This record gives sequence, C-alpha cells and structure tokens, in this order.
Amino acid sequence: MGKFAGRASACGRNSLPDTALPDAAMDVSFERIVVIGSSCAGKSTFAAALARELGCTAVELDHLYWGPNWTAKPLQEFRQLTEQAVAPACWVVSGNYGMVRDVVWSRATLVIWLNYSFATVLGRALRRTVRRMVTREQLWHGNYESFRRSFLSRDSILVWIVTTFQQRRREFQQLRTGAAFPHLKWIEFRRPREARRYRARLAARGRTVEACPELVEDPKEH
Repeated sequence: MGKFAGRASACGRNSLPDTALPDAAMDVSFERIVVIGSSCAGKSTFAAALARELGCTAVELDHLYWGPNWTAKPLQEFRQLTEQAVAPACWVVSGNYGMVRDVVWSRATLVIWLNYSFATVLGRALRRTVRRMVTREQLWHGNYESFRRSFLSRDSILVWIVTTFQQRRREFQQLRTGAAFPHLKWIEFRRPREARRYRARLAARGRTVEACPELVEDPKEH
C-alpha cells in the first residue's frame, strides 16, 4: 500500500492560500492510480514523480505497447504485459490505451485527469518533440523521434493531438460519469500549476492530502 493512502481535505473552487482552506474531508485511496489526458499533456512525467512521492511503481503503457522501430506489440502480448504490471498492490500507470482499460481501471482506485487546454498541450508537444530530436533522446526499446516522423508523417504526434484532442476530452468525461467503473474516484487538473501544487502538498503533508472538491469527487455527482 502506498504511504499516502488516507484522507483528503477539500478547498474552495477559487485558488486560496493553504491557510484559508476549510476541512471538508473525503476518502481517497492512493494505492493504484491511473494518469490520463491528451497526448503530450505530461502524463508520464507526472506519474513518475507521483510514484516517487507515494513509494509506488511507475508504469508507462507506451513502454509496454511499443517495440523496436515503432512497431506495436501484438494485442495479447500487450495485455499480458499490462496484467503483470498492475498485479502489485501499489502503482501509478500513465496512458490512455482503451485496449487495456478493463485490465488497468478495474484494479485502479483513482483516476487523475490532466485536462489541460489545447494550447497548453500543443505547446508542450512542440517543445518536447524539438528537444527529443535535438538531443536524440532514446525512448522505448531504442526508438527515437525524427523530423520526418514528427512533422511529415501521418503518424505525427502533432497531427494526432490536433485530430484527437476534443474526442479524448469527450471520451474521458463519458468515462467519468458512466457506469463502467463506478468504484473509481477522480481528480481533474485544468492547469499544470494545479498538478504541481497537488504534488507539493503530497510531499509536504504525508498522509494528509488537500484538494479542491472539483478535483476529488464521486463522478456520479456530475
């Protein structure tokens, strides 16, 4: 079990200093967390940092899905790898893959949605893509970002973001209010600074976590 499994306090919708936060408490489990959001929202980075704070394992679905030369692994292998990754009692998974959602979400206790604006996501995508090309950053299984793949290919991550951003947002909202995973609690961050502030509170307060009511809630209340 993660060291932060415990309770969360709630604050008002507007940004208030910590000294002004009221104590409307609600239960939140930090044992098994799924971090979702548009491509390039920063899911993997946030999940890895959160896993360190919680003392859990970070699981990146991209790493499990992609093989060398940007070749997707067979579905059955991907599902088996995912099942093995989420077998432990404590983890933070990053990724949106619907083909293993039943495997991951059925065991999860909390979903964290990085629901950032299109401008924020696209800006992050451009900066990340250029950085990876310049530094030749190695990704999963020896894969690299290239100018051709990033800007001239139908598989471009930038094209993917433009064409799927609104669709993803609608999909996640439906999952949040739907009946498929009623056991899950949800936290939604609309701005990167909210996510940073949340992580800072986790690190500073140990088992007591403060979050706004629109961030930690029962999705059926929407």
